[in-house]
Amino acid sequence: MPKIDAFLRTMIEKGGSDLHLCSCMKPKIRVHGQLQPLDVPEISPAEMKDILYEIAAPVKKWDWFVKNKDQDFAYEIEGLARFRVNYMYNHFGPGAVLRVIPTRIMTIDEMKLPGILREVCDYPAGLVLVTGPTGSGKSTTLAAMMDYINDTQSKHIITIEDPIEFVHPNKKSVIVQREVGADTEAFGIALRGAIRADPDIILVGEMRDLETMNLALTCATMGMLVFATLHTNNAPKTVDRIIDTFPAEQQPQIRAMLAQSLTAVISQLLCRTKDGKGRVAAHEILLKHEALPATIREGAIANIRSIIEQSVGRGMKTMDSDLMRLYKDGVITASEAFMKATNKQDFEPFLTKEDMQAIRS
Repeated sequence: MPKIDAFLRTMIEKGGSDLHLCSCMKPKIRVHGQLQPLDVPEISPAEMKDILYEIAAPVKKWDWFVKNKDQDFAYEIEGLARFRVNYMYNHFGPGAVLRVIPTRIMTIDEMKLPGILREVCDYPAGLVLVTGPTGSGKSTTLAAMMDYINDTQSKHIITIEDPIEFVHPNKKSVIVQREVGADTEAFGIALRGAIRADPDIILVGEMRDLETMNLALTCATMGMLVFATLHTNNAPKTVDRIIDTFPAEQQPQIRAMLAQSLTAVISQLLCRTKDGKGRVAAHEILLKHEALPATIREGAIANIRSIIEQSVGRGMKTMDSDLMRLYKDGVITASEAFMKATNKQDFEPFLTKEDMQAIRS
């Protein structure tokens, strides 16, 4: 049994989500958002190489890692769980982060996601972005949405992922999952191929670069429904991020394409629950709106906040309003809401003296 399996089994037993391995340090696991060390010795750089080599060499990932100093792939312990793996080098030597991928795809209801996401899944075309920082559950949310489509619609779905995390069985839909590195060389190459494969829906694991963004926008304007992720915290920043990725001379064209195709931005943050025993998602939701295309074309991105606030009845909401809901429902603490909020002054009246001291420290 690979040595790393023992660390992963311990993490699962303790309810952890991530295993962090760093040369010259003890392994650490993340439990409910907090890192805690395992009761094992520090791992030397030489030991770390042996540990990482055990699970990378059989799938021919090791040579790439040694050459490029980074590597992403999926690893599975049969009967336990699948894991998303990232290898990297740092100042002390090689290291890795492994994240648990649930063996069963949770539904929209089980995850307590906003019900409006079902409507988003029923859109015939356009660009749907699920955004948030690393570890905020973007992939899990997208998997739930794909599963809903798979249960309710007869569609041809192509996913392009790095690596494949959730494996979808074919139900009503036909789902073709392609992994960058194993099934295709790059996101851009796979997207070009997908355009010719008669898809109804394309899922892009992450829009990492200009080419991928451009092709995703092109697919959305061609009448396909495109889902993708970005590392942004709210809707205005998401629109800005896409436009700012392109050179200035291309931005007017990109604004026009985004204005035509953007149908939803679902931003997600994970918050620690009040009892400290778990985490809960807060969401910001922007949906297609008659005023949105002109707002994007004219570059009046600050107006997106007003569009959301004036369309609560249609299922839209700001991140701060959802944080306030979670606080008033007793799900999260005032200090947690304050730390995650954009307009922190709205939450200051609810902070105790102890909260203020903890925040300042």
